[in-house]
Amino acid sequence: MVTLNYVERKNVGNSENLRKEGIIPAVFYGKKQASQPVAVQRSEFVKVWKAVGESGVVSLVGPHGTVDALIHEVDVDPVTEIPRHADFYVFEKGKKIEVNIPLVFVGVAPAVKDLSGNLVKVMHEITIEASPENLPHEVEVDISSLVGFDSVILAKDIALPKGVSLATDEGEVVASVAAPRGDEPEEPAVAPDLSAIEVVKKGKKDEESDGSAE
Repeated sequence: MVTLNYVERKNVGNSENLRKEGIIPAVFYGKKQASQPVAVQRSEFVKVWKAVGESGVVSLVGPHGTVDALIHEVDVDPVTEIPRHADFYVFEKGKKIEVNIPLVFVGVAPAVKDLSGNLVKVMHEITIEASPENLPHEVEVDISSLVGFDSVILAKDIALPKGVSLATDEGEVVASVAAPRGDEPEEPAVAPDLSAIEVVKKGKKDEESDGSAE
């Protein structure tokens, strides 16, 4: 199991000072765990985050003891993409939990390869239920069943690892294939009303004739 050391964060108002020192403020909490402000080394946290994502178990070690948790939420600077804050969810041992897992699309869709269709990824993650030790980092979606433009992959069609059950609505569409734009029917061209054009021209000539007669 991946471990991450933490220290107690007594002054919750010194977040910016911590960040300048390469430390990010964090908090861990759970149904039976009171919220505890802590701080972790940013470089160590980034390594752990890359290794387990938001579905792997992290063992937090520090002055308040050792707790097993999931990386629940990470606040990232929109410009530098450097983590600024992290939330850890302490789960109850022996009980299943629900988490969102990213989807990875694999294989080749015949409707894309042979019919020049466009793959439409409707969902990028699904909600699953499993014991912490059975949580996958990602779930693969085989798109080889997309053979035509009427083909779809539903949440219930995804093959899940052993010990993992689907919590997302099984009827949710995960992926489909759209026909290429060139195959869309064109609207018929509307023929111009020639009689209207002639009337306008005739009226104009009559006006010119009337003017010359004066």
